[in-house]
Amino acid sequence: MSRISQARAFVFDAFGTLFDVHSAAQTLAERLGERAPELSRLWRDKQLEYTWLRSLMERHADFRTVTADALDYALEACGIEDASLRETLPAAYLRLDAYPEARPTLAALRASGRRTAILSNGTPDMLSALVGFARLDELVDDVLSVEEVGIFKPAPRVYRLACERLGVDPAEICFLSSNAWDVAGAASFGMTVVWVNRAGAVRERLPGAPAAEIASLDALLPLAELR
Repeated sequence: MSRISQARAFVFDAFGTLFDVHSAAQTLAERLGERAPELSRLWRDKQLEYTWLRSLMERHADFRTVTADALDYALEACGIEDASLRETLPAAYLRLDAYPEARPTLAALRASGRRTAILSNGTPDMLSALVGFARLDELVDDVLSVEEVGIFKPAPRVYRLACERLGVDPAEICFLSSNAWDVAGAASFGMTVVWVNRAGAVRERLPGAPAAEIASLDALLPLAELR
């Protein structure tokens, strides 16, 4: 049996792993026009950059604030002066599309008796809105926010939070993320990690390697020996 199939709990990152972060801008594609993809990419890049920089600076702000600051930067950098987007886009971020295989994958894990959870940079209210909108409530045992420890991933204490709340050792958790830096962080902490490499990216040159690499969440099921 593989480490993945022996995992007692399966813990998922939220943004980019269960939920499509670019669907917020896509909902307003008509208003944004050809700038929509550029804005969405820059918004996401700055959002992540600000989490890392704030952690290093020891100047924590919650993910809702960081997301708004990153949007302000992206709108100005893209030369978009529609002030109403400053209100509309953050609201759309609470209704991101779940990837189509997210629900059946979680359902299969739960049917097998495995514990499931979400571990995310998102605030509790953001995550509650997303999970409720996607109707994933009954498919996850716990939804964990970094706000409980006051620092963003990939700080080790974030991954330790999952172990403490689920009552398992790091190696007993199979952690899934689409973000290569998150994969490195969780693997370095000692978790068994599966990289959901949707974009076909190259591996980061960082400590901590994934146990497996898949292109979408449904490819987890054979690795977990569920089918």
